[in-house]
Amino acid sequence: MKDLFDLTGRIALVTGASRGIGESIARLLASRGAHVIVSSRKIDACQAVADSIVTDGGKASAFPCHVGEMAQIEAIFAHIKSEFGQINILVNNAAANPYYGHILDTDLAAFEKTVDVNIRGYFFMSTAAGKMMREQGGGVILNTASVNGVVAGDKQGIYSITKAAVISMTKAFAKECGPLNIRVNALLPGLTDTKFASALTTNDKVLNMALRAIPLGRVAHPDEMAGTVLYLVSDASSYTTGACVIVDGGMLT
Repeated sequence: MKDLFDLTGRIALVTGASRGIGESIARLLASRGAHVIVSSRKIDACQAVADSIVTDGGKASAFPCHVGEMAQIEAIFAHIKSEFGQINILVNNAAANPYYGHILDTDLAAFEKTVDVNIRGYFFMSTAAGKMMREQGGGVILNTASVNGVVAGDKQGIYSITKAAVISMTKAFAKECGPLNIRVNALLPGLTDTKFASALTTNDKVLNMALRAIPLGRVAHPDEMAGTVLYLVSDASSYTTGACVIVDGGMLT
């Protein structure tokens, strides 16, 4: 029987992959045979993850990309085209959340940074990958959104707004790219133990309130997000597109 989770021979770009959920995704995809391009803003952190994957017997390389910078998006896809000639999987995971506070006090700099990375970055990463996928006959795009895109997080206004946009973006791309054999889905993580979520997980009052709303009663580990991503980018989900899969310990139940 065919292994539906086998990614041998596929080229996968994972952004925000130097730590947290992105790193876990990169490691799992590599363990299933993909050549993973580990990407984030800083090359040293990316290279460390890529080297570790290779040491463990996987295939990986590193390339820096700040998805909030259009020139860097163009550069990474030019690199992929010249180096590999194809891209089979794009995981849009890099995100920005520079402001934690009342929505009325959001300043322009925080607004622009969050929008530039979480909306504009995801959009143009997807169009760049999608154009290559269209030429080669198909591919898969996976967006990391958030449960905050469904129910806005307290003191996380602009971040929640951008993640709601990612959910809508996922469905829009899925609808128009389906006929091109390009599937587009989203992961909606709940509270996960990452540096990115440290404003929540290191505040005992906030954390205890959050845990009371989570039926499983604990914070997720980044590895617990990667399995869902593997499903969504593999042949196991070959008839799944436009799906926004919630992995939150039951918080939105």
